[in-house]
Amino acid sequence: MFDKILIANRGEIACRVMRTARRMGIRTVAVYSDADRDALHVQMADEAVNIGPPPSAESYLVIERIVRACRESGAGAVHPGYGFLSENPAFCEALEQAGIVFIGPEPQAMVRMGDKIASKQLAAGAGVNTIPGHAGVIADADQAVRVAAEVGYPVMLKASAGGGGKGMRVAWNEAECREGFERATSEAVASFGDGRILIEKYIQEPRHIEIQVMADGHGNCIYLNERECSIQRRNQKVIEEAPSPFVDETIRKAMGEQAVRLARAVEYRSAGTVEFIVDAGHNFYFLEMNTRLQVEHPVTEMTTGLDLVEMMIRVAAGEPLPIGQEEVRLDGWAIESRVYAEDPFRNFLPSTGRLVRYQPPAGEGVRVDTGVYEGGEVSIYYDPMIAKLVTHGRDRAEAMRRMQDALDAYYIEGVRHNISFLNAVISHPRFQQGRLTTNFIAEEYPDGFRAGDVPQVDPAKPVLVAAVIHRHYMDRAARLSGQLPGHERLVNDDWVVLIEGRSHPVRVLPEEGGYRLEYDGRHHRLESDWRPGQHLFHCVLDGEALCFQLQRHGLWYHLFHRGAESRALVLTPRAAELHALMPEKEAPDLSRFLLSPMPGLLVKVSVQPGQAVKAGEELAVVEAMKMENVLRAEQDAVVAAVRARPGDSLSVDQVIIEFE
Repeated sequence: MFDKILIANRGEIACRVMRTARRMGIRTVAVYSDADRDALHVQMADEAVNIGPPPSAESYLVIERIVRACRESGAGAVHPGYGFLSENPAFCEALEQAGIVFIGPEPQAMVRMGDKIASKQLAAGAGVNTIPGHAGVIADADQAVRVAAEVGYPVMLKASAGGGGKGMRVAWNEAECREGFERATSEAVASFGDGRILIEKYIQEPRHIEIQVMADGHGNCIYLNERECSIQRRNQKVIEEAPSPFVDETIRKAMGEQAVRLARAVEYRSAGTVEFIVDAGHNFYFLEMNTRLQVEHPVTEMTTGLDLVEMMIRVAAGEPLPIGQEEVRLDGWAIESRVYAEDPFRNFLPSTGRLVRYQPPAGEGVRVDTGVYEGGEVSIYYDPMIAKLVTHGRDRAEAMRRMQDALDAYYIEGVRHNISFLNAVISHPRFQQGRLTTNFIAEEYPDGFRAGDVPQVDPAKPVLVAAVIHRHYMDRAARLSGQLPGHERLVNDDWVVLIEGRSHPVRVLPEEGGYRLEYDGRHHRLESDWRPGQHLFHCVLDGEALCFQLQRHGLWYHLFHRGAESRALVLTPRAAELHALMPEKEAPDLSRFLLSPMPGLLVKVSVQPGQAVKAGEELAVVEAMKMENVLRAEQDAVVAAVRARPGDSLSVDQVIIEFE
């Protein structure tokens, strides 16, 4: 067994690997860029080595610097995590030449599975179901259009060397095929240095279901059941679960056996994932094989009781697998939500900054894999993942309920985050029923996500909670010392809660251990030990335990629960009467400007001053997190001035173009 391993990664996955290594008695070495000097993975490691400037291309992706860090620290093996160099054969070969063990598959397996065109051909030869499509590389947009017509629209254009949703486009007609080819090629070159594109039939109403495999160097290979990964946005996974609500034992066995057959065909060793696309008729087709540990591996660990990182380390050390296929178990249900620093109310744009408050949830069946801490920073240089929140239950219903409760109790302040969106998806009737496809988010939120658009399961709950919170603040104000005798502040029992323009009269009566409330002709009992200043309002309302996230902005209370936001103003009955007479302030008209919707790099400006543009016409291209975002005209207009130039680093809401 290894005495010391280096983790060639950062963030939550580096911390995750370190936890297992520490339990195994193995010392760990972290690598870090200048931007990650104070990162959590650096603090957790036994040793840490600086590998360069913040950009990944100058630090985490530089093979020579990782190898040098191994030599300096004396690490005998490297765990790559996921992303960065985890699927780079040249990295494996460089480590081998330096006498350092790579904790992962052999380079030849990476090469054969890393090329989507070659892997599809190999899969077909191994007897694995494959999607109909073109077997070769597409040379240009003209060939893309011809091939798409032969395969039949809709088609998927995707980078041969791609992954993570980058370099992928769906085309429904010739125009979209041409533009999709250009965008997919550009993203593929920027992300992978390889612009090769392939085309295959786009499966409608698809599910994304993958099989976890594990193989050793002694000829043993097993599958560890499936993961449902259909909840995706722009081809990137958002929520995963194991097992799949769509898969029965017969399909599980068939998919698992094909995955093992493919792994054996490339003499695979270590952890790997074979991804399938499954249609409504339970037909499944090979998508790709990821030759690394997946982001969503915790749901497999929670349902099998196995530590995949430990198995990878032991396999790399030459040990055989500890179990056979017949010993693989399926215990309960697990769900993972990816918590990102992104703004779901602004089309999921990345958010960066310092975590002013960071309070992850805890409890039975709750696991949080994170790489951040309160006071730490979410950098502009890397993936904006904050954590992976995983819950486990005896069945899917319990796992979902625990996920809802955990998301309600997950408090983050300082950066925008997607917790409300995640809770809204988990609480959605269609998700609850297990009716999932990869189009779920696009179909259920076609115009984007707004927390106020998500209805409260019980609209009375935020009304009652807001009334009690306000009464609590008023009672505290009435107890302030130094009040003029005879003019002490008196607190009313009657209040009006205003939410979305509607008035809700509520009577709030303090009593021992809580409050008695009268609302809409009914009596309620609320108990809570909440204190002003706390951001989580835990209570028991009519016997039901609840948790609301609370933010106070001036006189307004912003309450978040189950993905829904309630913006409440609590007034006395007389103040509510007067408030109804107040004019509403109109928002400023920004329609004359094209604003940058995200922090990023302005790659291209497609118009000039004086040019007339039509609705839908391309105006500019902004790159953020290696994804190109095309900004289009919302209406016909004439360009008055261009306020930014290609190459400029843009901030959120920075003016790019002004219209007449």
